Amino acid sequence: MVERAVQAALKAARPGVLAKTVDDAARKVIADAGYGEYFVHRTGHGMGIDGHEPPYITATSETVLEEGMVFSIEPGIYLPGRFGIRLEDIVILRADGPEVLSSLPRDAHIAQI
Repeated sequence: MVERAVQAALKAARPGVLAKTVDDAARKVIADAGYGEYFVHRTGHGMGIDGHEPPYITATSETVLEEGMVFSIEPGIYLPGRFGIRLEDIVILRADGPEVLSSLPRDAHIAQI
C-alpha cells in the first residue's frame, strides 16, 4: 500500500501542479486502505543545500511545482507500538514528470531466527 502511495504521488507530480495535489494523491491511497490516521507527516520536501527545504509536499502547500525542482516523495504509516514504514524516492521534476534519482531496492526479505 505504501508503494502504491509512492506511485500515485509520482503520477501526480507534474510541472504546473500544486504540491498539495501530490500529497493528496499519496494520502488518498493510504486513507482508502484504512490507515489515514497513521500517515502523520508530509509526503515530501525539497532537496538542496539544506536537508529539508521548499518545496514542501504537504496537504496545504500552494506551491506550484516547476521543472527542475528536486524533492522527496516519502509517504509512510506508523502504527503505535507495532511498526512503521516509509518509502522514499528523490526526484527531479522534468517537463514530462518526475525522474527518480534514488535506486534502493524495495524487495522485502524475511529471515526466520
